Amino acid sequence: MGSSLSALRSSRKLLFRLVVLVIFYFQISATAVAGGLDLASGSKDMPIEITANNGIEWEKNKEILIASGNAKASRGGITVLAEVLRAYYRKKNTGGTDLYRLDAAGGVKIFSDNESMEGQRAVLDFEQAILKVEGKKVIYKAGPDTITANQQMEYWERQKMAVARGNAVAVHKGKTLRAGVLKALLRKNKTGRSEVYIIEAFNKVLIFSGKDKLRSDSAIYQLDSGIATLKGNVSIVREDTILKGDLAEINLKTGISKLLTVDSVGSKKEKPRVRGLIYPHRQ
Repeated sequence: MGSSLSALRSSRKLLFRLVVLVIFYFQISATAVAGGLDLASGSKDMPIEITANNGIEWEKNKEILIASGNAKASRGGITVLAEVLRAYYRKKNTGGTDLYRLDAAGGVKIFSDNESMEGQRAVLDFEQAILKVEGKKVIYKAGPDTITANQQMEYWERQKMAVARGNAVAVHKGKTLRAGVLKALLRKNKTGRSEVYIIEAFNKVLIFSGKDKLRSDSAIYQLDSGIATLKGNVSIVREDTILKGDLAEINLKTGISKLLTVDSVGSKKEKPRVRGLIYPHRQ
């Protein structure tokens, strides 16, 4: 009796694995190739394969598949690893099924050949093509660039951008940007790999570049030119020199800074002034 029950359980686990491979096996396009972390939109015509060490549970009435124990989902060169994966699907009117959401929990890592994101929990909305990863330390990497946050990271596939929230930090070739929120705009380079080319920063912006410390309310950093444009309560500190103003343009490659003024449209107030303090050398 015991051996029969064991054999039945084994066969059910095998059946569940086979069901996963069939359920998410859409019309395959041989030319479909994923880009970046585009698990939802980049290879939408390719199958998604889900496997796990401890088996896969199929809740047919709720239309959920639960994979546990080193669970893995993969499609088109993109892989999702977690302790538990929950795949939500629905039947299509034309036949077959649609996977519309994938939840991951426990040691989550999503990666392709040159991009990755790590955290504790993740939700991938296939309809909106938005990936949200949460945790005390969420890490996003694209080539040589790294962005971290202590609340949430979002990856917007169609908009080609990543958004970091909560003590966000971006590091690019020795330059460090800190802010409450960072938005990284992505593009394909000559080799077809994703790269960050613009970083927008909001809420208590702080930039470290060599001996310079820059502060502002918001900033836009163009990685190609090295130019950072800072707006609102700008201060530039270089050793014993302090410059303050409303708008600044700093070339983080050359170290050349331009402190500007901003006129409010239709304002009758006195034109804002820039201010600089140069302290005497201290022994």
